Amino acid sequence: MDRLAALLEFHLLDPDDAFTRFAIAQEHIKRDDSEQALAFFEALVRDHPDYLGTYYHLGKLYAMLQRHGAAIEAYKGGIDVAIKKGDLHARAELQSALLEAEGIGSDD
Repeated sequence: MDRLAALLEFHLLDPDDAFTRFAIAQEHIKRDDSEQALAFFEALVRDHPDYLGTYYHLGKLYAMLQRHGAAIEAYKGGIDVAIKKGDLHARAELQSALLEAEGIGSDD
């Protein structure tokens, strides 16, 4: 069984598990299925807004899709969560990504 199939089985057993949902999104990215990855990341932010790891990867996916305004908002949301959690490392990574995205500009 491949990794995505196994993850989807885990997801069926526990559809609310944030880590499994994150891993499924990452697996879709590896398979160049940005639409499915985006759906999982966006649902994860909606359903588990404190799952900090999502924001950086969602922002990068938005940037790859040329949705720079959405990338900026994802990074800002992640920075807010990182501050709330006191995660200085994640905050620094998200701030760096935000600065890079702001340098690119916004089209939405």
